[in-house]
Amino acid sequence: MNNPSESVRSAFLRGNTLRASINVGNPILAHVKADGQAGGVSVDLAGELAKRLGAELELVVFKSAGESVDAVAAEQADFGFFAIDPKRGEQIGFTDPYVVIEGAYLVRNDSPIKANEEVDAEGVSVTVGKGSAYDLYLSRTLKHATIERAPTSPTVVSTFIEKHYDVAAGVKQQLQADAAKLDNVRMLEGHFMLIRQAMGVPKSRGAEALAYLAAFVTDMKASGFVTEALARHNVSGAVVPKPGE
Repeated sequence: MNNPSESVRSAFLRGNTLRASINVGNPILAHVKADGQAGGVSVDLAGELAKRLGAELELVVFKSAGESVDAVAAEQADFGFFAIDPKRGEQIGFTDPYVVIEGAYLVRNDSPIKANEEVDAEGVSVTVGKGSAYDLYLSRTLKHATIERAPTSPTVVSTFIEKHYDVAAGVKQQLQADAAKLDNVRMLEGHFMLIRQAMGVPKSRGAEALAYLAAFVTDMKASGFVTEALARHNVSGAVVPKPGE
């Protein structure tokens, strides 16, 4: 990549600070370390972007995707890491995805539901994290089931248990980790959606900023940076897509 122009730097930065919106509610993207600081693939990418822009990095950390998206849309952060979604795209410009992950369903062992296709039925309640990619997607696609929103994605399974809902929906790896702690639940096979995780910048920052960010993501995939970061943070189940995917 070429060195950023002053117009690109001014589009991203406030002073010499680059503010990254980080969602620690998705374990594929980020997590809270033992020292209380955020870490993960998105944090590594944010650090590399700040380095290339010659800026100081400030992490603006949130517990949910909805809060993280809102912060960028309101320009309380300069960019972030989100699942591509047309609703979010009204205010945020997205790059191509840097990872693709699966959205899956979890049910109780005694549930009559055996397959993903059986979830969208009258009387079925589906729990999702409020404002998450799954919330947005299922709100558009489920025609018969009822959506019940947990405060955040990490609280989906506990809400599902406490409220006696029928199905929990979310990041496959998060659901698998929660299921391992319980003895009365099971995952449905396969996935109900593929989530294309990208970087995003407020559309108000202009086309040049988005073009620079898009080129950055392309470079991070081609160089092996994303693949290495996934391995470094022991993230499994996420695929680095090829260019154009």
